[in-house]
Amino acid sequence: MSHHVLLLGAPGAGKGTQSKKLADEYDLEHVTTGDALRARKDLETEYGTPREFMEAGELVPDPVVNEIVEAALADADGYVLDGYPRNLDQAEYLSEITDLDAVIFLDVDEEVLVDRLTGRRVCDDCGANFHVEFAPPEESGVCDDCGGELVQREDDTEETARERLSVFRENTEPVIEHFRETGDLVEIDGEAAPEEVFDRISDVLDAE
Repeated sequence: MSHHVLLLGAPGAGKGTQSKKLADEYDLEHVTTGDALRARKDLETEYGTPREFMEAGELVPDPVVNEIVEAALADADGYVLDGYPRNLDQAEYLSEITDLDAVIFLDVDEEVLVDRLTGRRVCDDCGANFHVEFAPPEESGVCDDCGGELVQREDDTEETARERLSVFRENTEPVIEHFRETGDLVEIDGEAAPEEVFDRISDVLDAE
């Protein structure tokens, strides 16, 4: 049985990790807005192609994103959707074009999200990724792979993290409310260990 799953959660909530695991375990297509846009950047819509906006460095407008996601979902037998819908208009569009089996919200406290988002360290030399809490290097500040210096990227600072969370709240809270009102939303504690979070998501899917 193929599943149609929507995974919602703030930056740092673990959507990417869980989506990949779900895709592998249940043989689902992992559909992200970015991948869908890149794969279909020349799809003609009445508003133009995604490529035109991307090459101009502009945000791809909602109607174009909607059509691209619709095409991606039509091509997939089962899917886990990650990173869409980002706002209420997109959520309402999604409800019209597909039947979701499960809408899962990974609920994580803001301070925990900030810790997760600011804990990443990247090797200045080889680009390897570490995390001070979840994947620490053997020697603090030193890359396990090449011995290079580990640095915090500008987009991983606390200020940037809080700004990203603020944007998420403003745009995506109405999406969460929308699915709560339709009775489809299942909230899962995203602060548990990744394996435990996955087991709880599996329980929801297996009950379908």
